Amino acid sequence: MRRIGLLSDTHGFIHERIFTFFDQVDEIWHAGDFGNIETADRLAEFKPLRGVYGNIDGQDVRVVHPMHQRFKCENVDVWMTHIGGYPGRYERYVTPEIYRKPPNLFISGHSHILKVIFDHKLNCLHMNPGAAGYKGFHKVCTAMRFVIDGKDIRDLEVWEFPRHEAVPRK
Repeated sequence: MRRIGLLSDTHGFIHERIFTFFDQVDEIWHAGDFGNIETADRLAEFKPLRGVYGNIDGQDVRVVHPMHQRFKCENVDVWMTHIGGYPGRYERYVTPEIYRKPPNLFISGHSHILKVIFDHKLNCLHMNPGAAGYKGFHKVCTAMRFVIDGKDIRDLEVWEFPRHEAVPRK
């Protein structure tokens, strides 16, 4: 059994509350747009980290975190990328592979909108944790935690708080 903390779109900012929410997870997965390598390093110092780079990430992040990660967690085939789309609207560079060899769990970020959708056509669960940082159009900062136990993905919990509470005071 693995307890996973999932977030994306931190854009260089991590609210202290995320560390409390992720306190009991075994590892953290970041679906891109870290914002800088310091953000990735801070998460990696807290818990083991898997991540992919996003469209705003510079070379410092890209040399450490790939564009795609495809891996097994327990008995679940996971594919994580930043700009991946969602069921019925996958990105063009994802489409051939996702239909040829669908994962059990497809994770993307980028939209700043938290989504959990089951793709019945591919028998695949899609997760997008929304945006944990305060930069962007979203009104609520979000992240997720869940359990992978064998082939089961369960016990999904959402962390959220108003974005205006995350903005650093000057």
